[in-house]
Amino acid sequence: MHFHSSVVSERNGVKMRLDKYLKVSRLIKRRTIANDACDAGKIHVNGKIARASYNVKAGDVIEICMGKSPLKVKVCTVTEAVGKERAAEMYEVVS
Repeated sequence: MHFHSSVVSERNGVKMRLDKYLKVSRLIKRRTIANDACDAGKIHVNGKIARASYNVKAGDVIEICMGKSPLKVKVCTVTEAVGKERAAEMYEVVS
């Protein structure tokens, strides 16, 4: 098994499912929770309800409608593996 240590984006042909992106970026702690949130219609991408299988790309706007206030972020990078100290670099919070 090998891991890419560099940041890779959609332009390089790397795609990532929405549920996995939410876990890797640590927006949601577990992939199963991310999957359940997608099934429940609580995750929107670019203004539309998104399925867990949606392929995330840089520039997408993800809105997570869980808890008291929704969280809206713009995808900056799509990276297979990232440490928790760098996970927040994968997105930027938008209002």
